[in-house]
Amino acid sequence: MKLEKISIDGNKNSLEVMDKIFNTKINKKLISEILYKNIANHKGRKSKTKQKNEIRGSTSKIYAQKGTGNARHASRKAPIFVGGGVAHGPKGENAYKTRKLNKKEKKIGLSSIISEKNNNKELLVFSDFVKNISKTKEMFNLLQKFDATNSIIILDKSSNDKIGRSLKNIPNVKVSDVSNIALYDLVKYKKVVFTETSIKELEKRY
Repeated sequence: MKLEKISIDGNKNSLEVMDKIFNTKINKKLISEILYKNIANHKGRKSKTKQKNEIRGSTSKIYAQKGTGNARHASRKAPIFVGGGVAHGPKGENAYKTRKLNKKEKKIGLSSIISEKNNNKELLVFSDFVKNISKTKEMFNLLQKFDATNSIIILDKSSNDKIGRSLKNIPNVKVSDVSNIALYDLVKYKKVVFTETSIKELEKRY
């Protein structure tokens, strides 16, 4: 299929791309699963309470099992005692397993998300940047011109050298390259922006 390629001057051209990345069947169930795994892996699970086995102190039985008329108890570390362990409390980040995506899931998820962005006209392709843009204001005005002020911009190395610095302080804009695309970011940001070379790199990597 063909995508519209735009230069920073507004000149339009066409670019031939692979259907299996930019115009494939959208697997919404897989996209939902990817988002679930990403969010679960990045939750800030810092809170932690001590379990019964982590409390310092004697493990001896506090009184005889029978004959006292009281309930049966083991040590003072039990959760029902003040200063004892906490039952079912938060266990800290190391207690939770990392949910992994395999390579096939990543590939299908990537093509599904990009195809959906393309269908919704939220995919932009720029010609490679040949002019240095060092001022943030100039870059912001350029993004505003193409309604891309909330976007993830995937740059090739040459374009990144020319405009990377001017993008650093623009809110709601993230810069990435093909090898570090996060599928969560493709969904998070309204628009996905590629350069011509970054698309070729993506197709080669795919």
